[in-house]
Amino acid sequence: MRFLIRVIVNAFAIWVVSLISILEVTVTPYPPGGQIPLIVTLLVIGAVFAIVNTIIGTVLKIVAFPLYILTLGLISLVINGFLLWIAAWITGFWGWGLHVGGFGWTILAALLIAIINAVFAGILRPQRHRDRDR
Repeated sequence: MRFLIRVIVNAFAIWVVSLISILEVTVTPYPPGGQIPLIVTLLVIGAVFAIVNTIIGTVLKIVAFPLYILTLGLISLVINGFLLWIAAWITGFWGWGLHVGGFGWTILAALLIAIINAVFAGILRPQRHRDRDR
């Protein structure tokens, strides 16, 4: 259930970021066009991004731990941008999916996606954790 919520939140965040034209992040829907293929495309991109973030992101964050200390955590912006770029690269094989511009814009887009994910994580946090914190 957590994975499904994560995919939906990632899809929403990527959709919001793709609406900001200055970021050079676009979503090309599956060929038939329309709203349903766009939603399915966003969900597939969200799933790919969640899987990339879970598998590759975990390994990168462990390996880059000394850089986290040296840069006071700012390396996480570059790592998240790299993970978004990997997700765009994977979905690019299908001829539809996520397309990103320059790496600097990818880092900014990943920062916005992380902020949106953090907001939804705070909203969707299970009630049992709130009760335990009191």
